[in-house]
Amino acid sequence: MEQKRALTSVDCAALVRELRSYRGAKLDKAYLYEDDLVRLKLRDFDAGRLELLAEVRDPKRVHLVDPERVPDAPGRPPNFAMMLRNRLSGADLVDVRQFEFDRIISVEFERDDENTTLVFELFGDGNVAVLDPEREVVSSLDTVRLKSRTVAPGSTYDFPDSRFDPLEADQEAFARRMDQSDSDIVRTVATQLNFGGLWAEELCRRAGVEMVKDIAAAEREEYDALYDAWDRLRARIKEGDLDPRVYTEAVEDAAEGGKAEEEPPRRVVDVTPVPMEEHEAEGLHAEAFDDFNEALADYFHRLEHESVGAGEGGGGGGRDRPDFESEIAKHERIIEQQENAIEEFEEQAQQEREKAELLYANYDLVDDVLSTVRAAREEDRAWDAIEERFAEGAEQGIPAAEAVVGVDGAEGTVTLALDDHEVTVEVADGVEKNADRLYTEAKRIADKKEGAQAAIEDTREDLEAVKRRREEWQARDEEEEVDDQEGDGDDEVSDAEWLQRSSIPIRSDEQWYERFRWFHTSDGFLVIGGRNADQNEELVKKYMDRGDLFFHTQAHGGPVTILKATGPSEAATDIDIPQRSKEEAAQFAVAYSSVWKDGRFAGDAYMVDPDQVSKTPESGEYLEKGGFAVRGDRTYFEDVEAEVAVGIQVEPESRVVGGPPAPIEERTVTSVRLEPGQYAQNDIAKMVYRKFRERFADQSFVRKVASADRVQEFCPPGGSTVVDE
Repeated sequence: MEQKRALTSVDCAALVRELRSYRGAKLDKAYLYEDDLVRLKLRDFDAGRLELLAEVRDPKRVHLVDPERVPDAPGRPPNFAMMLRNRLSGADLVDVRQFEFDRIISVEFERDDENTTLVFELFGDGNVAVLDPEREVVSSLDTVRLKSRTVAPGSTYDFPDSRFDPLEADQEAFARRMDQSDSDIVRTVATQLNFGGLWAEELCRRAGVEMVKDIAAAEREEYDALYDAWDRLRARIKEGDLDPRVYTEAVEDAAEGGKAEEEPPRRVVDVTPVPMEEHEAEGLHAEAFDDFNEALADYFHRLEHESVGAGEGGGGGGRDRPDFESEIAKHERIIEQQENAIEEFEEQAQQEREKAELLYANYDLVDDVLSTVRAAREEDRAWDAIEERFAEGAEQGIPAAEAVVGVDGAEGTVTLALDDHEVTVEVADGVEKNADRLYTEAKRIADKKEGAQAAIEDTREDLEAVKRRREEWQARDEEEEVDDQEGDGDDEVSDAEWLQRSSIPIRSDEQWYERFRWFHTSDGFLVIGGRNADQNEELVKKYMDRGDLFFHTQAHGGPVTILKATGPSEAATDIDIPQRSKEEAAQFAVAYSSVWKDGRFAGDAYMVDPDQVSKTPESGEYLEKGGFAVRGDRTYFEDVEAEVAVGIQVEPESRVVGGPPAPIEERTVTSVRLEPGQYAQNDIAKMVYRKFRERFADQSFVRKVASADRVQEFCPPGGSTVVDE
């Protein structure tokens, strides 16, 4: 079975019901991981610390998680996270809602100065929108501009077009919607009624209707059966009467080569708010949980971390290391469930034995009741009349009648109150047979207890085996670390090998020029450019020296660009700078200017010496802030292509870099080319970041050195698009 990777509409409805119980919790801090995982740290008066995770790409999920399992905070909060903290720190959680029956969850916060709503879209490409009290978009992870709706800063947030909402539909609306279909029953329930495939099959099974029957041939009774099945499920969701399950299946292939008697490992495939008859029919193994949030947290943790056999990706540590901690936690949870089951079996068996003993202790009374009912039935008296007769006898103080608390004609039984137990006996049998049946039931339950005890021993053995395997891995990791330290380290690693490595060391050394725009030419010369008028002024006054070269575009609105001949603390010297480096500096000046912002694919630039640049304007002219007067002859670079590359450098330092394609592609293990296009600067940065994540095996490395915010620092102002590879 394919593993679940996104919440369903039914899941969202059940989840919202649980999350609303935490209304009043106060938000401490917000975090953003990579470009799709939001973490909200809250404090609840009763529950204490709460951690809410919302991931909107793959997988798509929202749920609370054990504080011990939250990821470490990112080293530098991205802009989106800082915006969330500014708006939400100290705010109260006032409500959690599902939009109609869609996979959209809104979390509403209230603060004295401003109210904020977070909208988590768990469909399509996924998105997170931050709304003010007037539903205007303050920010969003992605900008969406469609004919039907827009999600962009400054716009009014529009929910997707309304669809059929079975949570609010009555029986007639349900039937009318079914009549609009021209497909079979299960497809009608999945699409017309908005349940999706899984729950459509589940409702059909619960209703006992034929899934593939053509809707035109369906009877009203089948419509009613489907509605009744949904109505019962809907009532449980609205009342919070959940019984969550995590379903697993055996992975047969992983057991090949192992011992024949070994049970194959299992993998999680689904998590649901109530037991699924469809899954039970398929033979899936179910694990029960106390609440849906706990089940969701367990499922998605195991989905991410569990590994099957050697060579599968693990999340617990080094290269291909199985997540032993998750396996240990799973076995410990199973042991706890088995211990609880054993206690319940003991109590149930004892109760059945006590009931049997009470029948013998009250033999004459029980026999009197049974004889009275049998005699009345032989006279063709109705069961209701018999029950009324016992009620009359109880009013008269007759002990046998006072003991009768219920008569069930359909089952042919009478329920008696004996001491502190209620004992149901079959009228057709005598006292001895009824007692024997209870003793037999007690023995059956005791046998289940023995089976559970044997199972718990097996689970304990499995737990010890996992712990031994963890110790072996730890010993092996220590040996490999020693081997790595003893190696000479001279072997050169190819770009492909870097991409495939599961763990890449991070080497960082912050440089003075990193707050400006910058890159190194193919010949190793540093080129720096201003991000704004203040930096343009600073570069010319503080960092431009004799021997450097000054570049600027012919078009108005571009960065001061300086090709440095020396470092800031080195003596100025006359150095012959290659033509290739000059051309790359000119391309840098064009790419980060208004040429790109205007959507043009080429522009002109010029080059002069430092002594030709002055802050003194010509007579009668005025220089605005960041502007300069350039006198004398200029060297022009015409029709310079507006194109940049953004890539990840691993050695000698680990960082994201960007600039003219030639030097960037030469120094990085992977890169993405950009040209003027339709995607806003923050959106193209996220697209590039996702491409990097797809290429690197070590996702943590990409997140730390090339987050979307860091990529954005190297994206030109204005719209961009990725050049076809």
